[in-house]
Amino acid sequence: MVLAQHDGIKLFRSSLPYINAHQGKTFVLMFGGEAIEHDNFAHIIHDIALLTTLGVRLVLVHGARPQIDERVALRELEGRFEQGVRITDKQTLECVKDAAGSVRAHIEALLTMGLPNSPMHGSEIRVCSGNLVVARPVGVRDGVDFENTGQVRRIDVTGINDHLNDGSIVLLSPMGYSATGEVFNLSHEDVATQAAIALEADKLIVFSNFDGIYNQSGKLLRTIERPDLEARIADGDIKTESTVLTALITSVAAGVPRAHCISYENDGALLQELFTRDGTGSLVMEHHYEQLREASIDDVGGILNLIKPLEESGVLVKRSRERLEDEISQFVVIERDGMIIACAALYLYPQDNCAELACVATHQDYRGKNRGERILELVRQRAREADIRTIFVLTTVTAHWFLEQGFERADISALPAIKKELYNYQRNSKVFTLTV
Repeated sequence: MVLAQHDGIKLFRSSLPYINAHQGKTFVLMFGGEAIEHDNFAHIIHDIALLTTLGVRLVLVHGARPQIDERVALRELEGRFEQGVRITDKQTLECVKDAAGSVRAHIEALLTMGLPNSPMHGSEIRVCSGNLVVARPVGVRDGVDFENTGQVRRIDVTGINDHLNDGSIVLLSPMGYSATGEVFNLSHEDVATQAAIALEADKLIVFSNFDGIYNQSGKLLRTIERPDLEARIADGDIKTESTVLTALITSVAAGVPRAHCISYENDGALLQELFTRDGTGSLVMEHHYEQLREASIDDVGGILNLIKPLEESGVLVKRSRERLEDEISQFVVIERDGMIIACAALYLYPQDNCAELACVATHQDYRGKNRGERILELVRQRAREADIRTIFVLTTVTAHWFLEQGFERADISALPAIKKELYNYQRNSKVFTLTV
């Protein structure tokens, strides 16, 4: 019991940097009607309430496809689709209004609930919605009239920000309105994407029936740059649903810094994605003009120039060019306009199920901006792929940074046998370990 309490306290403390980072930021959350019908949706509502309490500005965009299908079937109407898009005639539009209104009321009721002994006890959350999405008709395509099926024409940014500034959650439905007084059936993916872009949101978070973005071999891609994702899609290497991928790609391409894909089935996925270092789903971001990659033999000169001042000051152990050439496959680097500005190496000890993180360096003109964190994430990924569970590091002057990244102080006895034999007691390096 004491251990469980300690783990909870440790988890809370480790989340504090993320709490501070997210406060005052604008997130757009997108979830379909399938998520609303899932048993875990009540937990998602609790997590949304927590985000509001922590000062995050939230815009929720819900879908209603299964609810619309149900009402179309009850009225014995024919559901008509063209190119995967619903054709919304007048009768179907009534089903859309009924379904969207019912779903909206359900979400508002859940966000209002504050029963004693429940996670939302004492919360007073205001939910605002209305004619905040201006729409236009899809029109006639290839001779097919889509009637009251529409697309987003404009997002009422001022109106939404007014509600957010008042501390309210904004709830957007898959319906839009025109200046002529018409109602249009919209895709919630279109609404969420355009809202994130227009509001210049800090994040678009998409709830999917997948844990994230998977390739065809079943590997979860935790972090991926947009051009790489598009290339993989073109090659048929991605199996996450296409509507989710379109929302992620479109928003990032238009300037949304980060777009996340998480599961609506996993309890706590939203909080884990936002408040833990590893997250739980997939993160899509735009291509970095600074390239993080594995090192090649052509990088040896750049790495030597980078680490030379640190070797001369005694921060790093000296490496010869010959040694660096032999070990270059162990290195990862960040390259900026042809210059190596950061590097690190990972040496595997598979017999001891551990690896050493070494030669961590960032050019003095480029420190900050999470470059060290980006390198560490790639190193951790390489360790996982090698089925390594623990990373250790020896350091003399940067202990605080490793502690901030989740490393823990350890004794020399934690080192593999061969490393203990080579330990330099004169340098008296401190030992830290990290569970991958």
